[in-house]
Amino acid sequence: MHASAAVPRTRRAFLRTVFGATALAGTAAALAPVLRARRPRQTLGPAPLTEETYRGRHISVDPARAAVHIDGRPLHVMRRADGSYLSAMNHFQSYETPLELARAAVDELGTTQLALAAPHHG
Repeated sequence: MHASAAVPRTRRAFLRTVFGATALAGTAAALAPVLRARRPRQTLGPAPLTEETYRGRHISVDPARAAVHIDGRPLHVMRRADGSYLSAMNHFQSYETPLELARAAVDELGTTQLALAAPHHG
């Protein structure tokens, strides 16, 4: 007798292998975006302060602290878990960078000014 006798493949074993591979591939495809979002963004160092004039308004952004000022007045900015940003101007729209968020806030403000002190909940 040979110790390495080949075991014949059955249809059941083949289907079990195909089903297992399909289930594994589907799970990996479903989890890939979640795992990619959890990975921290690579940065080489703190980004420099960005200043620009947009629609006649002075915008200054410090990406390292996620600090945004429009005409010298602070805009409350929040960082989301996925790395995007949202502001007190619009809690329902997120932006990739604080500068994009500041431009959208200027668009929303029109000719009005930001309040000097943000209102407190209470």
